[in-house]
Amino acid sequence: MASYSYHLGPNESWGKGSVDIGPSANTGESRIRRLEKTKDRLVTAPIEGIHTVHDVLLYAARTHGTRNAYGYRDVIKIIEEQKEVTKTVGGQEVKETKTWKYFQLSDYKYISYFGLKEIVSEVARGLLKLGVQKNDVFNIYAQTGPSWQYLSYGCASISAIVATAYDTLGESGLQHSLNEPECVGLFTNAELLPVVAKVLKNVPSIRIVVYDGQPPEDVISKITGTREGVTVLSLDALREMGRTEPLEGADSRTPSSDDVACIMYTSGTTGAPKGVVLKHSHLIASIGSVVTLVGHHLNPDDCYLAFLPLAHILEYVVELSFLFVGMCSGFARVKTLTDQSVRNCQGDIKAFRPTIMVGVPAVWELIRKGIIAQVNKSGTIRKSMFNGAMAVKKANVPGLKSVVDSVVFSKIREGTGGRLRVALSGGAALSRETQEFLTTALVTVVQGYGMTETCGMCSILPPDMMRYSCVGLPSPSIEIKFLDVPDAGYLATNNPPQGEILLRGPSVTGGYYKRDDLNNSEDTFTKDGWLRTGDVGQWNKDGTLTIIDRIKNLVKLQGGEYIALERLESTYKSCNYVSNICVHAIPDATQPIAIIVPHEGHLRAALPEEDPHASLANLCASAKVKALVLKECNAAGKKSGFKGIEMLQAVVLTADEWTPESGLVTAAQKVQRRKVAERFDVEIKVRFRFAYARVDG
Repeated sequence: MASYSYHLGPNESWGKGSVDIGPSANTGESRIRRLEKTKDRLVTAPIEGIHTVHDVLLYAARTHGTRNAYGYRDVIKIIEEQKEVTKTVGGQEVKETKTWKYFQLSDYKYISYFGLKEIVSEVARGLLKLGVQKNDVFNIYAQTGPSWQYLSYGCASISAIVATAYDTLGESGLQHSLNEPECVGLFTNAELLPVVAKVLKNVPSIRIVVYDGQPPEDVISKITGTREGVTVLSLDALREMGRTEPLEGADSRTPSSDDVACIMYTSGTTGAPKGVVLKHSHLIASIGSVVTLVGHHLNPDDCYLAFLPLAHILEYVVELSFLFVGMCSGFARVKTLTDQSVRNCQGDIKAFRPTIMVGVPAVWELIRKGIIAQVNKSGTIRKSMFNGAMAVKKANVPGLKSVVDSVVFSKIREGTGGRLRVALSGGAALSRETQEFLTTALVTVVQGYGMTETCGMCSILPPDMMRYSCVGLPSPSIEIKFLDVPDAGYLATNNPPQGEILLRGPSVTGGYYKRDDLNNSEDTFTKDGWLRTGDVGQWNKDGTLTIIDRIKNLVKLQGGEYIALERLESTYKSCNYVSNICVHAIPDATQPIAIIVPHEGHLRAALPEEDPHASLANLCASAKVKALVLKECNAAGKKSGFKGIEMLQAVVLTADEWTPESGLVTAAQKVQRRKVAERFDVEIKVRFRFAYARVDG
């Protein structure tokens, strides 16, 4: 069947945004809705003739040739610095010395599109030499970087399937993502090989381990000693092996659009990670969606800073789309993004000077709070100038807008290299306050909505439609309908229409790997092929979509009304004193409480009378500090128009950062709600009892 693409014409608008199509709605549902511009036919490709991931690589090399495809930095030196920190253990303050590691990095080095194609060919032929067969599964357990993509595209070019694993996964998660798809091989970084060595004895299918970097010899010997027949080699050795193999072998193994390209494992907020089966056709349709909605804002001269995990569908599809466009992707590390996290060199963002960034809300919250911290340190006069400039820009005062941009905000933009012109936030809801702040002071930030099950593409807001509190227009490769959630009052007949979001189309997965329990459940896929997302949406008058919350995070309180936990979190997280947050409620409660990891810098700045040497743990235990954080969070809630039952009744503060290793957030930085509730069970019960006593009294 011929592929279909759509491109917005010059000076053409998005019209009504989205429109209803097809027959009348079934009872308890809305009508089907599509992007107006593709209401008659869903997009399946960015252009005619692109059917597989391998086709994208060939097209990019053919079209963009000598242009830079990838930029990367080498680690020159790791510098260790020791700092004394104070902790509270058993009610006593204890001082201990911690070692902090900083990186000294080279300047960016670049690989052309021709060079990328050649490296991928070498990798593919090396895999063939090692006996990798069609539909064999090869796992990538590595940090985001060029090597990740070399293996990914190498597998795609010979019809091997990539399975993904976050580089922050522990032993059990990695073992699951290797065993379930019976992976024949694994690619990883040298520093992750010790984890591989521990799990390999429990993964009988693995016979090939490829790595980059410089691992200790004893780790290599541990892996090779696991059992007979395990080949361990460096990426360079794999490429060298591939150079000796004829091109014809790889050319005879190219995939078709219906072949599986990837088994992408979700980060697993509940239970073991699920493997989402994505065919080449799903991914190509998703690229078509990106090109349709934002392609007219992208060009080969753009530079994209790539630092999110490639095991996350957002980063994976964005990089694939930008490869098609022909822009350069500069790889970075979260730990080396800013100047504060490196030594004797610039941080990645200043060194690469991107024009485009994509991030999850946690990244944008961090950037906003970093800007505010710098402004607060700059003195009273400069702080007043900044606040005045924000007011002028928001009011769009003629003549003054360009002045404050060049005089005040240019200094802010220098912190991101000075060229950033558009940014996308995805993965979860971004608060309006943060989106508006960054759009005013730094760069236009638009939101998108996606799932691994839809190749990341459910909706995107085109920058030319800039507005707040929505996730954009429907992806042109999917169609949407709402299913009533009557208990919570979300109905398709409401004005505006609301309900659980159901999706169908060329970029939507057909199911999960080896999970018939999910694939055959109507709680996952309806009989007529709709994917139930569990997300509650709302259609706006301009045809855009807004996400209200997730069904599983709707909690009915004592008064019989529901509150939406994720929506509350996105707003309360915008409070300057909040670094991370989990809003918690029980049916007997009249209001929710929140478990909060404070933003230490902002908190200390607000408490000048406190002992500057007091530990963060001691501050978290202070009733005065809790009252301050509660007051500021509720001020943010009031500003957003929250009802009384949505305001926080109490807070629990913790000095311990939430990490994937601690189990309190996933590898994609999503809060593990149940595990947070378990970890802070005692404190939660105390706060609720205190709140009840206060009400009763």
